[in-house]
Amino acid sequence: MAKLVAKSPCAGLLPVTHGRVTLRELTFDRITSVAPFKGKEKVVSSALEKAVGAGLPDIGRLVTGREGQICWTQQEQYFVFDAELPRLNAAVTDQSDAWACVALEGDGTRDVLARLCPLNFCAMTEGDVARSLIGHMSAIIIWRSDGYDLMVFRAFAPTLVHELETIMRSIAAQAQIAS
Repeated sequence: MAKLVAKSPCAGLLPVTHGRVTLRELTFDRITSVAPFKGKEKVVSSALEKAVGAGLPDIGRLVTGREGQICWTQQEQYFVFDAELPRLNAAVTDQSDAWACVALEGDGTRDVLARLCPLNFCAMTEGDVARSLIGHMSAIIIWRSDGYDLMVFRAFAPTLVHELETIMRSIAAQAQIAS
């Protein structure tokens, strides 16, 4: 009988550093999608406040509680990271194996993303969340104090790493030529 070995989406691809920018894989124990049933947002938010230490965030935001984080992902849908959830008045699904999650960190991260994503990164602040494209891939982008967390569907992990690393390499080479 074959022995199966679990691999992360970016296994063998990361970390990489070019110039002042580093790309590394993020791993979560659990990613849970929560979509409150119609009219149950306040009840779900209250239950999450008790369980996680934070209620449902505003549109386009990430909140951190004592037991995990909650991220707005789209209209009436949220991801809860690394928290065990009670029974909720919501559609709840395990998304842990469905996403590739990476952190883009260091000086120049805005320059890297600006070449692949149509968002105005200058207008964003820590804790902001957006759904957009990175290259041709649908993504969730979370602004952190030291860079960005990027989430794409697991099948796109090699493409995401390739696209970002190509731009990182280009920007690092241009900086070296300019100095």
